[in-house]
Amino acid sequence: MPRLLYVQTSGTDTPERLYAPFVLGMTARAMEMNADIFFMIKGVTVVKKGEAEKIRVGNFPGLAEILNQAIASGVNIYICEQSTQLLGLERGDFIPEGKIVGAVTLNDLAIDADAVITF
Repeated sequence: MPRLLYVQTSGTDTPERLYAPFVLGMTARAMEMNADIFFMIKGVTVVKKGEAEKIRVGNFPGLAEILNQAIASGVNIYICEQSTQLLGLERGDFIPEGKIVGAVTLNDLAIDADAVITF
């Protein structure tokens, strides 16, 4: 099954950039592809508990709704441990569906992916 990797580096300070990996991930799942989103640098702020609930852009649904739909569709969520340390965030600060992983995991995901898209 094809695999797509989305790398989210944008954070809650740029809300208009946050929807794309979730929407594309759900689309990939609907097309019977595997989809992974790797959050790094400021991107980790998106999956911090309670943050997605604060974000809504235009007439789009709230980001929390889109995030939950993506997870329910089978999109895998990865959170860069080094980025959490860089921003001084604790492991328990993040949504439970997210897997906190290291740099090796990103490299492995990229090698295994059929395409990598960054935001």
